[in-house]
Amino acid sequence: MIRRKEVIRPMKAIRIFRRNVANAFKSIFRNFSLSIASIICTTITLVIVSIAMIVSVNVNSFTKDLASTLTILVYVDKNATEDDINSIKSKLLEIKNIKSDELLYKDKETLKEETMQKTDKNSSLYSIMKTWTKETNPLESEFIISVKSIEELEETATTIEKIDKISNVQYSESVVKKMIPVFDIVKKVTIAIIIGLIVVTIFLICNTIKLTIFARKNEIEIMRLVGTSNFVIKLPFVIEGLFLGIIGSIIPIIATIWGYIISYDKLEGYFFTNFIKMVNPMPTMIYISLALLLIGSLVGMLGSYTTVRKYLKI
Repeated sequence: MIRRKEVIRPMKAIRIFRRNVANAFKSIFRNFSLSIASIICTTITLVIVSIAMIVSVNVNSFTKDLASTLTILVYVDKNATEDDINSIKSKLLEIKNIKSDELLYKDKETLKEETMQKTDKNSSLYSIMKTWTKETNPLESEFIISVKSIEELEETATTIEKIDKISNVQYSESVVKKMIPVFDIVKKVTIAIIIGLIVVTIFLICNTIKLTIFARKNEIEIMRLVGTSNFVIKLPFVIEGLFLGIIGSIIPIIATIWGYIISYDKLEGYFFTNFIKMVNPMPTMIYISLALLLIGSLVGMLGSYTTVRKYLKI
């Protein structure tokens, strides 16, 4: 007897699921104009969400690239001993925003050789540098530092300046002060757009499902009178919302993949200037497409479920 129940219950659940899927499809075609309106609104919304996500991804990528190119030059006092330099290095490694694996030290003799390699051998500067000895070399040893977050670059530079035997700290302060606020605004705007559009999509699907519920009031009342469970009554509407969300996300997914690939090829991988590099289409567009499908599906289901609970009071 127990074994029979274990076999029947899964089969019954499958039959209920199949029947509700069929009912969801029937409801979509029965209310075709409403379904089309919901799908179109979902499509338009997800296209804008896709654009916002693409902008956000590229801004984040550009921020990381900028962080990797922006460095802090730390000049060591000429009178610093070997112990002083080791002490400075230890203190630098204690600063959280500094990439410890990319910390580079160059003594003044190394800097002299590098400068001579880049200087014309027939120039007077080259002749002068050639006469420098270890004692007369006027250059200062330096640490070249890469940071993890450009937002904390100024704070990091201030902390470094307080270390003993540091003569000077240099970084592109003007670039950082101009770029960081722009990045923050773009990030906040894109997040606000995505959240706002998701809310609009939920509202549109809620209205579509609401009208469907009113059109099927008598059918629902009969189902409740014969003892149909709340779950069974809710399920077709949730599945209907799921299908509306999935169908509405198909065009945005296609537009996202092909549109970005075409734009990437036309612009040769750069936004208007060689300074701003675009993110490679793959696998980024696949991730964004999956995100759109997930958003469409969840929004459709959430909109349907919320409406069923509110208007059916089951």
